[in-house]
Amino acid sequence: MSETVHPRHTALSLAASGVPVLPLRRGKVPFGNCPTCADNACGGRPNMKTPGPCQCPGVCHAWAAATTDPAVLTSPAWTDAWRRAVAVAYHPGGAGLTVLDLDDADAIAWARTTLPATRTVPTTRGEHWIYRGTMTSRNAVRPGVDIKSTMAYARYLGPGTSPLTDLPDAVRVLAVKQPPALRPAPRAVSVPARSGRRCPHRTPVFLERGIAMAEQRITAARSEVHATVYGAFLAVLSRHGRCGCLTDAHMARLFTAAQAKGETVRHCTDAWTNARTTLGL
Repeated sequence: MSETVHPRHTALSLAASGVPVLPLRRGKVPFGNCPTCADNACGGRPNMKTPGPCQCPGVCHAWAAATTDPAVLTSPAWTDAWRRAVAVAYHPGGAGLTVLDLDDADAIAWARTTLPATRTVPTTRGEHWIYRGTMTSRNAVRPGVDIKSTMAYARYLGPGTSPLTDLPDAVRVLAVKQPPALRPAPRAVSVPARSGRRCPHRTPVFLERGIAMAEQRITAARSEVHATVYGAFLAVLSRHGRCGCLTDAHMARLFTAAQAKGETVRHCTDAWTNARTTLGL
């Protein structure tokens, strides 16, 4: 029976086999949290990364809402969600599975020449390769390849073909993050000072104060770290980016402060590049 016609029927069947399920709304994304649970104010569901006391009867907290309990799946709140659902999703990690989401022909070709065969499900643009075993979920582990296992959801697209095989180490290593470099990769800003004018920023104390203030702003961030890092980079470049004063050492200090808050070198590089583009540097 098609899950797009009878999503709750499909969900109950999956739940009976031990697969935690949840409905997807238009756009094939989970339903948003209710007002009480907005911004995780309730503390979260017990099976989320940060345990909490939430007992919300609604379809809240995305992947963490997935359940095998038929009483929950047929409750009034969930019944209303099923009426509006366009698809069924499941929590692979909760079912002891890992889904390798291959998004295009190149990704599929890579998998066929690199990984052991396993259960395969066709998707709109590629394939889901499903392995027995769980691991950390991570997107974009290589071009066109996402890993969906713990703390993630995958759309249910059918039972697939071929038997399940054990999760290979070749997939596990894809999710291992490489440690960030100690120094940033991008080139230093090298815009020469205007001819005939002495740069007003050549005073070491003035430039040092600007860099220190940016470091302090990043370090003090308690939320929206991405935006804070970009804003700090933008402020430094708007003040010191047109005269050639900034060096690799200055950039290294800013990137180090950002990395200490959890930013990757790639995110730092993107923020720096975007700030330069905004200022026309």
